[in-house]
Amino acid sequence: MTSQPVQPVAQPRKLRVLGVDPAVAGATGFGVIEIEGGSARLMHFGAWKIPPKVTFAVRLREIHFLVTGIVQQFAPDAVAVESVFTALNAATALKLAEVRGVVLLAAAQAQIPAHSYSPREVKANVTGYGGASKQQVQQMVKSLLGLDHCPQPADASDALAIALCHAQMSRARERLAASAPLCRRPAASNDTQRSVRVLLPPIG
Repeated sequence: MTSQPVQPVAQPRKLRVLGVDPAVAGATGFGVIEIEGGSARLMHFGAWKIPPKVTFAVRLREIHFLVTGIVQQFAPDAVAVESVFTALNAATALKLAEVRGVVLLAAAQAQIPAHSYSPREVKANVTGYGGASKQQVQQMVKSLLGLDHCPQPADASDALAIALCHAQMSRARERLAASAPLCRRPAASNDTQRSVRVLLPPIG
């Protein structure tokens, strides 16, 4: 019997993620986290509320400026954005899609990959339950980032949850890719294949 050499397990690289919780009328939350090894570190977070009297076009421009500035300052490896909530009415969903569009544009201009996650995906990845409340999400964000207090406002906490969701999904994909070569079996030789066929019982 020949033993196969044990391949060294590659350590996961440092990962920095910008999470964005887009909003049509309220505040757009944002948060930057960094994952290294098994720990997550908070780098920056907040919520950008634009005066209600400005036009929607100005709102889109300001959100684009906001995301562009954060990307330039923190150079994230990925941008994670919450997808459009399907229960919204058509007019609100359309406007929210436009807000998401300028966020995705800012990521594309910086050549940073962008990823979308539904609210249920974010809750399930961060809390383990897709129907978790906002308070439960805030508590888990606080715990995962090792904070003394829950991040405020809730829009910023939601953005951090989106970033944590992507970080966990990304790490899971890396582990799966790293384990795939270890699970492959060498192809059977002709002699082995013949011996297997001989041992199989006849059909019928």
